[in-house]
Amino acid sequence: MEYSLEEVMETVRMTLYHNFDIRTVTLGINLKDCIHSDPGIFKSNVYDKVTGYGRRLIIEAGNLEDKYGIPIVNKRVSVTPVSLITEAHSSEVQFEIAKTLDRAAHDAGIDFIGGYGALVQKGMTKADARLVDSLPDVLSSTERVCAFLNVATTVSGMNMDAVIKLGNILKEISNRTENGIGCTKFAVFSNAPEDNPFMAGAFHGVGEPDFSLNIGISGPGVVRSVVEKNRNCDLTELSEIIKRTAFKITRAGELIGRELASNMDVPFGIVDISLASTTKVGDSVARIVELMGIERMGAPGSTAALALLIDAVKKGGAMASGNVGGLSGTFIPVSEDSCMNAAVKAGALSIEKLEALTSVCSVGLDMIAIPGDTPAETISAIIADELSIGVVNGKTTGVRLIPVPGKKAGDYVNFGGLLGETYIMEVNRFSPREFILRGGRMPGPITSMRN
Repeated sequence: MEYSLEEVMETVRMTLYHNFDIRTVTLGINLKDCIHSDPGIFKSNVYDKVTGYGRRLIIEAGNLEDKYGIPIVNKRVSVTPVSLITEAHSSEVQFEIAKTLDRAAHDAGIDFIGGYGALVQKGMTKADARLVDSLPDVLSSTERVCAFLNVATTVSGMNMDAVIKLGNILKEISNRTENGIGCTKFAVFSNAPEDNPFMAGAFHGVGEPDFSLNIGISGPGVVRSVVEKNRNCDLTELSEIIKRTAFKITRAGELIGRELASNMDVPFGIVDISLASTTKVGDSVARIVELMGIERMGAPGSTAALALLIDAVKKGGAMASGNVGGLSGTFIPVSEDSCMNAAVKAGALSIEKLEALTSVCSVGLDMIAIPGDTPAETISAIIADELSIGVVNGKTTGVRLIPVPGKKAGDYVNFGGLLGETYIMEVNRFSPREFILRGGRMPGPITSMRN
């Protein structure tokens, strides 16, 4: 793939003036060859493999930042789902592997390490159950470990027994960490992709090679700029403009990803073309929607505007690369997007409207702070509602909810750094308890029988 001088110069302009960056480079690492019956050797194998490749990732990513002048914001590692590599070991060893991953990420200089999780959409093995029960301990005692569960797929339906457990688990994680910040490191999914480079849900899937270099580009600032310059065109023209912009962003991202993979001598995986908000001024997905003509994110028309935006981004990305993967949607995290947060404060955005927005994007209810006294079964029901959208529509959806201890609707909380700040969102006070506690497994929809 060749890149013209004009493409390179345009990338430089996007970087200088519109906050364009590579949001993350995530190296997937298979840890199945680290398994050993001796726990000490097992931990040593994991530590050595993660630190060795993690340090190389940091060095090579830094070299490319210097070469191209494009910031790479996060350097991360994802690993084989930990429940799969600890089946023969006790819960104590499983916990020690989590601590080993945390220490390895710290020593290598990695921002986060993902993969402490399990695929439990049809049920749990003993190792899966041990891992789920360990989540409060792990997420309250580690700094860089991120955890995930996939509890639903379109083919399998939804494991409601797992969903029931999550309400209590999230409340326990929240109560054991400041402002519930441990919950920001956990995501629950339907149809989780095996090559997602974004935390907290990244893991190195069972269908992946030994290593895979996945890249998550961004660029809401770049898209915002072109939308702002085209306030009077019709929606067909606006879609075309966004599509062309996404093409340019994706091309630049793939250039970095392929060169980094080559320099590390590992296979290049995918480019995730998601638009990912940050706390920076001008780096807001909600602001793009507002510039399209919506007075405030959450107002009528917001879902249609977001649908147009993500469709154009996907079309542009698909034209630019044959390796588009991961989530490739539009992130709408409340705490990490200043305009989303402002919409919550203004009363324009509710959890119910956010749920409607997720029907057209590929990420889900993300970074939403709720009152700390929200009943566990209500938390489980919010998760079930969101994941049902993914199951029925054959798409990925996820949830990151943060019940904040001692906070009520309308209160303010600051998580710090890239996690941002937000107002606590109001939760419907009517109870789903009898429905949720039925348990069992919701069957896959009729669409799962297509063949």
